[in-house]
Amino acid sequence: MSSRKKPLVFITRKLPDAVETRMRELFDAELNIDDTPPSREALIDAMKRADVLVPTVTDRIDEALIAEAGPQLKLIASFSNGIDHIDVEAAARRGITVTNTPNVLTEDTADMAMALILAVPRRLVEGARVLTDRKGEWAGWSPTWMLGRRLSGKRIGIVGMGRIGTAVARRAKAFGLSIHYHNRKRVSRETEANLEATYWDSLDQMLARVDIVSVNCPSTPATYHLLSARRLALLQPTSIIVNTARGGIIDETALIKALREGRIAGAGLDVFENEPAVNPKLVRLANEGKVVLLPHMSSATLESRIDMGEKVVINIRTFFDGHRPPDRVLPGRL
Repeated sequence: MSSRKKPLVFITRKLPDAVETRMRELFDAELNIDDTPPSREALIDAMKRADVLVPTVTDRIDEALIAEAGPQLKLIASFSNGIDHIDVEAAARRGITVTNTPNVLTEDTADMAMALILAVPRRLVEGARVLTDRKGEWAGWSPTWMLGRRLSGKRIGIVGMGRIGTAVARRAKAFGLSIHYHNRKRVSRETEANLEATYWDSLDQMLARVDIVSVNCPSTPATYHLLSARRLALLQPTSIIVNTARGGIIDETALIKALREGRIAGAGLDVFENEPAVNPKLVRLANEGKVVLLPHMSSATLESRIDMGEKVVINIRTFFDGHRPPDRVLPGRL
């Protein structure tokens, strides 16, 4: 690569220092030092100039934006696992290759899902708030105070048994939960046997029988509002729901109504329908101890971000070496 002109790489957000340093070594990289999200005008300008765009999940790379790309832009190397923020079909029509950074967020996201699965029924945030709101003073232990629900012996229903869903299932089994799952296709017999997992081809039937729902499927047109008002109504009043996937998979308005009316016991959410905005009604429910809210941080470990950056670098280098990038996203595979 050193004998050729370095490709101009426009990076939309601040990345870990180690990743940015490597980018500067290998490419003519334009960094976002202050981490201010680029405006649409700034994205258009970048796409007219750059050879490579490195967006993140907060950048909407739609058909209209792609139409503004200059002829030199040949690669969109997304710093993300999901690619629902990019119109891959429109990019393909313009001859632009799209890549992502899969398979590096599995364990971190599964850890956070399990943390929410623990936090909601055991009222961890409520308990912590008792001490912070009262400046460390409280009345002391009582047999009937801050009672939650036991995990062991309960049934968890995993919606989406891919890598992350399977990792959640491994953790849940270790906590004594009975594993149930719904997926587009059944996992291997070996995986089912190891997890002692029960497969449901009907999502409706599974939802009616589990105590905890963990949402781990990708965001696609087919999964938008997959957990609709009708499906949320199938849950038991003692059930909780945890989402570390994408906010739009759950009908948020219907979820709020179900929580407010006591038709669902609680929820743990790391993602929201209209990020970065969070529905004020959800915030009120959180203040009442009915919901645990996190700011889309399930994959937020230094290790995962560096791993993602390394994948972006490999995808760019492979592309400009004349080979197919290892993480190319094909149209129609969403």
